[in-house]
Amino acid sequence: MVNLSSRFRRVCVFCGSSAGNKPSYQLAAIQLAKELVERNIDLVYGGGSIGLMGLVSQAVFDGGRHVLGVIPKTLMPREITGETIGEVRAVLSMHQRKAEMARQSDAFIALPGTYYSAIRIRFLIIVPKASHMVCISYEELDSLLGGYGTLEELLEVITWAQLGIHDKPVGLLNVDGYYDSLLSFIDKAVDEGFISPSARRIIVSAPTAHELMCKLEEYAPEHHGVASKLSWEI
Repeated sequence: MVNLSSRFRRVCVFCGSSAGNKPSYQLAAIQLAKELVERNIDLVYGGGSIGLMGLVSQAVFDGGRHVLGVIPKTLMPREITGETIGEVRAVLSMHQRKAEMARQSDAFIALPGTYYSAIRIRFLIIVPKASHMVCISYEELDSLLGGYGTLEELLEVITWAQLGIHDKPVGLLNVDGYYDSLLSFIDKAVDEGFISPSARRIIVSAPTAHELMCKLEEYAPEHHGVASKLSWEI
């Protein structure tokens, strides 16, 4: 294994407690873990041992790097199965989880994914469809809601960069075009005058882990925040 130097000590990876339907998502998680290990970078993540979270954390840990998982206590029985991976830091809420991951990290990367257990909705919903109504149970609704948890974390750290709370790079590992629609939406917001071109460049994306890490290493902030990061508290 070739060891590369890096500007980052710790990278936060946002990913899900589901492995996704494509083997390419799982392969991408493992490839990202290998990139972190080769660059001597430690991992900060959501603390689960299942899905893409489990794959990336186990691979980084097996590669000899430190792994810090930050997880709300209420999610531990669902998202941690068997032995824990690395250091697990329990917090009281989702807000504390995101803030702690941000404090501990020098950069952020989003894999495809979601936290199903954080968004489970326990009721029936009636959806109009053509000339009839469709009843969807909460189990089916879970599958329709894929991506909310990761998107929430991703958009929050992008917003913090826009405000000037931090100047850390934010990367999208755009596996098989998973984030193409999101990037198109953001570009539309730029065209319509709701996001500035410099704020658009906060987001770095690439289809492979190696290409994304190279871009993040070269990232230089262009956007001037609303206020200095010294005046904010996470």
